[in-house]
Amino acid sequence: MPVIAVVGAQWGDEGKGKIVDMLAEEANVIARSCGGDNAGHTVVNRLGEFKLHLTPSGIFSAGATCIIGNGVALNPSVLIGEIDHLNERGVDTSRLFISDRTHLIMPYHLLLDGLEEERRGGKAIGTTRKGIGPAYTDKVARRGIRAGDLLDKEALRERLHTALDYQNTILTKVYEHDSLSEDDIYEQYCQYAERLSPHIRETTSILEEALRRNDVVLLEGAQGALLDTDFGTYPYATSSSPLVGGACLGTGLGPARITQALGIFKAYCTRVGGGPMPTELKDKTGELIREVAHEYGTTTGRARRCGWFDGIAARFSNRINGLTRIAVTRLDVLDTLPSLKICTGYKLDGREIDYFPANAAALERCEPVYEEMPGWQMPISDIRDYEQLPLRARQYVERLEEIINCPVSIVSVGMRREQTIIKMPLL
Repeated sequence: MPVIAVVGAQWGDEGKGKIVDMLAEEANVIARSCGGDNAGHTVVNRLGEFKLHLTPSGIFSAGATCIIGNGVALNPSVLIGEIDHLNERGVDTSRLFISDRTHLIMPYHLLLDGLEEERRGGKAIGTTRKGIGPAYTDKVARRGIRAGDLLDKEALRERLHTALDYQNTILTKVYEHDSLSEDDIYEQYCQYAERLSPHIRETTSILEEALRRNDVVLLEGAQGALLDTDFGTYPYATSSSPLVGGACLGTGLGPARITQALGIFKAYCTRVGGGPMPTELKDKTGELIREVAHEYGTTTGRARRCGWFDGIAARFSNRINGLTRIAVTRLDVLDTLPSLKICTGYKLDGREIDYFPANAAALERCEPVYEEMPGWQMPISDIRDYEQLPLRARQYVERLEEIINCPVSIVSVGMRREQTIIKMPLL
């Protein structure tokens, strides 16, 4: 009954898509547990390069069942576009299922997301304006519309009427925007229902049956632990939980079912949007990392902020996730650098600390304390055996292992599936 939760352990964009795509070759069920199309996973495999936003990265594994879990905020239009694109490229999506408890992103969510960011002005959070936050707000406020509502047009109409009455009041009275048409939205979502109804299921029973068969189940997270609403750099956070605990809530699996918790770390740090990032490099080294790694958002195209590996943040991420293994990705990006730095502490207001502050303003004031290591300065993308890595590359990986206090299982040395070193098998 192996259940592996795969989570981003930094600020997202760690390369989860590639790792899930690779692990999915041995998996029977892959379930996406959180986030929406604000997340983007780039997968490069034998079929080419794919940029997925809602479909689990395991969709390329022949015969595997893929689930969009109840913890996801689903934009039906985006998913239909992905399904069509995958089908056009020869990928079978008949085994893709959507939990009937998954909340839907509605047109007013997209509108409110943009209006609120504009209202914040210079204090904008830097959302992707995909309507994710407003959709989760409605979920918690008990006025959300779920995928299962698409299967009952009378219930859909009733839920929409109640929700839109509230949302139009906010749009007109707070933002001085025109109200939205209930008939137009209802008609649009009835069309989505025609396309998506074959995929909508009660998915906890699918997972339960898989466990009874002793199948391999992957729980695929989105974003990263440091964007968690409770433990991340609040308020510069996402709106769902990208933690291992969130993977349980977002799929309907109890925590005791998880046998491995795999945290994905880049060999350096990146972040998109606003919020503190103590190791950010605003110099030529940061620009070099960005260009070598092509660090631009899969969803937005925005340039990612780049910096040295943050060991304090990484150790905190391990603590709140309870990781059993880690994967280090994009190690090859550091090939040309003569020396590397790892943050092993912070200085906050002149005092050295070894913890990750909860207060974003305090974290913004933190100055990194670095440990320096020599680089290996040779290409490693063609290496497939850990022992064949240059000594200095192995020393770097093993130092990360020590700092995080968790064993490295996978080392990624390129974007393609085969550019991977298995240091310690997961299964």
